[in-house]
Amino acid sequence: MKASKKLNRVPKTSPTEAQDVHHLKSEVEYRTKLQEISNQIYAAFNLDEILIDLKDDIVDLVGAERITIYYVDGIKRELVSRFKSGDEISEIRVPISDGSLAGYAATHQRLLNVKDVYDDKELGAIDSSLKFDGRWDKRSGFRTRQVLVAPILYKSYLLGVIQLINRKSGGPFTRRDEDNISELTKIMGIALYKQKRMASQGKGKFDYLLENHILTQKELNNAVSKAREKKETVENILIAEFKIPKKEVGTALSRYYDLPLVVYDDHMPIPGELLQGLKVKFMRNNVWVPVRSEKGEVVVAIDNPDDIRRIDEIKTLFPKKTIKLNVAVKEDILKLIDLFTSENSSENGSSIDDIISQMQDEDDDFEEETYDVSEESSAVVQLVNKIVLDAYHRGASDIHLEPQPGKKNTEVRIRVDGACSLYQTIPYNYKNAVISRVKIMADLDIAERRKPQSGKIRFKKFSGKDIELRVETVPTQGGLEDVVMRILASGEPIPLDKMGFSSRNYESFINAVTLPYGLIFCCGPTGSGKTTTLHSALAHINDVERKIWTAEDPVEITQRGLRQVQVKPKIGFDFAAAMRSFLRADPDVIMVGEMRDRETTQMGIEASLTGHLVFSTLHTNSAPESVTRLLDMGMDPFNFADALIAILAQRLVRTLCPTCKEAYHPEKSEYEALIREYGEELFKRNVNIQYTDDLMLYRPVGCAECQNTGYRGRMGIHELLIASDAIKSLIQNRAPMPEIRDQAIAEGMTTLKQDGIEKVFEGHCDLLGVRKVCIK
Repeated sequence: MKASKKLNRVPKTSPTEAQDVHHLKSEVEYRTKLQEISNQIYAAFNLDEILIDLKDDIVDLVGAERITIYYVDGIKRELVSRFKSGDEISEIRVPISDGSLAGYAATHQRLLNVKDVYDDKELGAIDSSLKFDGRWDKRSGFRTRQVLVAPILYKSYLLGVIQLINRKSGGPFTRRDEDNISELTKIMGIALYKQKRMASQGKGKFDYLLENHILTQKELNNAVSKAREKKETVENILIAEFKIPKKEVGTALSRYYDLPLVVYDDHMPIPGELLQGLKVKFMRNNVWVPVRSEKGEVVVAIDNPDDIRRIDEIKTLFPKKTIKLNVAVKEDILKLIDLFTSENSSENGSSIDDIISQMQDEDDDFEEETYDVSEESSAVVQLVNKIVLDAYHRGASDIHLEPQPGKKNTEVRIRVDGACSLYQTIPYNYKNAVISRVKIMADLDIAERRKPQSGKIRFKKFSGKDIELRVETVPTQGGLEDVVMRILASGEPIPLDKMGFSSRNYESFINAVTLPYGLIFCCGPTGSGKTTTLHSALAHINDVERKIWTAEDPVEITQRGLRQVQVKPKIGFDFAAAMRSFLRADPDVIMVGEMRDRETTQMGIEASLTGHLVFSTLHTNSAPESVTRLLDMGMDPFNFADALIAILAQRLVRTLCPTCKEAYHPEKSEYEALIREYGEELFKRNVNIQYTDDLMLYRPVGCAECQNTGYRGRMGIHELLIASDAIKSLIQNRAPMPEIRDQAIAEGMTTLKQDGIEKVFEGHCDLLGVRKVCIK
């Protein structure tokens, strides 16, 4: 029996399929050429010059032998040849009348496609008065056969005529040629009208640069020439070669087009719902991007708001929505596209629009109330991973997922340097899928939506990045759930000398944390850096001679050498239980995440009295208030006074951007206001900076480094109360808080606001930032 052989045959392409492929390639090539011509016409500083360069490209685009472009001479009511192929005749002038093909097209504002200009019957069928003037052929020696002629219009305003002569491949011009020339005349009409209008108003695209002496006319002419040679926009040449600031070029465009300017900012929220279904390559090739929804309108940034063809395409992509145009330089638009669609793509895998499109492909019948989301549901997994990674790379401390009721899109906000901003929006029908995915990652019950839940995500399990997140879910109105993810700090603790302590506070705090036993508190609201400060203090004293135990909820910062414990109140292992365990485990130093109840606080005091150094945090507004708070919890004032070493209150204030902050000489009234807020007598004692002509303060400006906010990073402002003998005596006598505060100030303590004002004079921050985080 013979073994049969299986032949691999290459499937044949049918003639029809081959024709379709050829037609498709031809259409793509045509569209690419038309886009290149359109871009150069729209970007032209001098349209006459650019059309001279482009006339051969236009002839090739339509496949004609010759071209003539006429402009309108309104005074003589004639068409004047401005650009033409061939040099046999220097200029052609024809009246705007039925006496010629070009004149007829202009008079009746209609396109003519003539197969044979010498066929009187064909011309008579169009109009009995229509004739072809053959004198031009006799004078030039050129034989005209087919003619395709079309008026150049802006709305109903006649600006010129374009005439194509003799189809290269022979035969009459086709219906496709008619469509092509109609599209081209529409582009030219807009550009010509814009040029005429600006010339009549005396306005140019870069007048702003000339008026403000940012650029000279000679430099501008040079930039225009270079742009023509390199086939780039004048704007790109000005930015790249003439080093004109991008913001100034953008301002010039904004004034010229009379539209708002969009400037690139890597903290701009990602308009997820607007990017849905859009192709990145298409946006990049056409240089536009949607940036946000505003009062029901889609705000689109585009480099040329006069390009009607592109605008028509944009409108078809957002049916039933109003498009509001903004202008932006090309470089900023391309950077925004990258930011919105593929930020950190090497780690995130896909762009936002790809992920959302994949969601739709995975389940076209996706239900809004779906909760059973598998960890293998790749699109949802990618979206959540991208949110976490983007927030991490932007330096965010918290991520807020905020579903909205009904068919409103889910908002994702992130907190950077203490300020919340919108990061992106997610289509409403995926809100429950995203929330469920986060709950799965945090080992929470995805079916439970009625009560809050807490959990933790070790992100390395789900992506390559070693990030830890604390997760809180909170039921909200309408049967929804909000999720807040705190990105926990990682890496080495910040050294104490890098935390913004004043000289007095630094020395006093170092002395306190190096004592062998006692009680040290760090107080302030959530997010004020208490845990970070305590870990920095522990790092300062962390050596092999000391056994250090910490009880935290959760463990946010890990250090080698510390024995760190995560408390679990649900199983009865709370801070008090951890403290009891530590005291039996031979400690030298104990850190308790928070003393929130009487038992834990009492044990902390007892531990400090029995030879241990104890650190903890409190949620109080100032150092003196912490004393009265602890006494109100029922602490024995004598034991507490004996145990206490120091109380540090702190806040985080936004610092001025070191790249762009501006030095200025303050008015006398501003200087006096700062002294009044500090306290005149204390200012003389602690600061004593005189008002002179050399006194300089700093204020925010805004640059690319700080996303035009004027602020970059945060630093601590501190209020350090040292438990002196006088302070201990006041505590033992249960003195009111004002007396304790006054005594501490008399001994050299600076309040939070005073420390902040000192940092204002040092140029680190401004008074507005200090006022935002402290009152007295």
